[in-house]
Amino acid sequence: MAEHWQICFDNGHQQRYLPDRQSVLRYVLAIGPRSASTQFEVFTETAPVRLADGSPGGRAYSLIEVIDLAVAGERDRLTAELAELASSGDPS
Repeated sequence: MAEHWQICFDNGHQQRYLPDRQSVLRYVLAIGPRSASTQFEVFTETAPVRLADGSPGGRAYSLIEVIDLAVAGERDRLTAELAELASSGDPS
């Protein structure tokens, strides 16, 4: 299963689906200064939902992190993580 990521922001009014952690970090760093809120909820895809009859019911996501750009040093932490992912060639 290809992993997908979801971010929710602007107090839940906006959401984006992204292919990997690098994309999440790039997006948060780019949109953060223009966003109505400094908090971004980050979710990863979990096992698909199964309906009672066993048929597929769609994707499910689990919250793994809340990024708050108002926290001192958070932008620097994200920038460092993004640089590390880019240098290792691992999109995670």
